[in-house]
Amino acid sequence: YTVPGQVYYNASRKLILKGVDGVVFVADSQLERMEANIESMQNLYDNVAEYGYDLTKVPFAIQYNKRDLPNAAPVKDLQASLNPGWQVTEPEKQQVQPDAGWPGEFLTWQVPTGEWIQRAPAHEAVAVTGAGVFETLKTVSKLVLKSLG
Repeated sequence: YTVPGQVYYNASRKLILKGVDGVVFVADSQLERMEANIESMQNLYDNVAEYGYDLTKVPFAIQYNKRDLPNAAPVKDLQASLNPGWQVTEPEKQQVQPDAGWPGEFLTWQVPTGEWIQRAPAHEAVAVTGAGVFETLKTVSKLVLKSLG
């Protein structure tokens, strides 16, 4: 299922999230949409929590859409604002995991304080041409299958 990102569609988003197997958050890469993206991401975390889920434990990927536009924010800024990561407390998950989509970056890593951090896999996309869309779907599908098996 898909739902619009605007905050005033919150009731629709909540209904769709009930019983979700996986989530893809599609962010609008335009600089002027950054605040709206942040608000929508927080809204997603809140809505998932209302159903007793933890978004850090649900198959979850992020797609940075509209990468072809001249006013697209740098991916590093999008990652810092929308996908900074969360603490990993399970010892079996505390191992460095390179991010295949971003050479030199990590999905799981240890910070100097000793804390382990993990972030959602993210893909750049241009939905109107289809670029990056299948890659995002493939990523979240693999995560869903892994969570079921």
